[in-house]
Amino acid sequence: MLTAVETGPAVVVCSTCRRSPVVGENDAGRHGGALLADALRSAKANNPAASVIAIQEMACLFACQRHCAVHIRAPGKIGYVLGDFIPDEGTARGILEYTLHYAASAEGEVRYADWPEAVKGHFITRTPPQGYVVS
Repeated sequence: MLTAVETGPAVVVCSTCRRSPVVGENDAGRHGGALLADALRSAKANNPAASVIAIQEMACLFACQRHCAVHIRAPGKIGYVLGDFIPDEGTARGILEYTLHYAASAEGEVRYADWPEAVKGHFITRTPPQGYVVS
């Protein structure tokens, strides 16, 4: 079932992702994706510039070979799926920093020099916006 959400820049977090390649939940029974969503909301609350970014959750992004996956998207921009994150505050700050550069870009492409260390090596796919392909 589809649920309507904000259409601006967003980080969609796989709420059911594992915490690591071998551990699904923490001692309290919370999935890594849910923990990452919490960390993203906390980081967003501490960064006024990030108010333009929605943090959205979705059960299963189908990136199950990876853990703690997110989809960064905005209308008319290339989207990106990233994974293999540690669900903590430092990771969340890096994802938000990247997403701020992404939101400010014309088509969703961020210069490598502007990538925070927290996202380097975590890209899984890029997805073209509806009606376009990347040339």
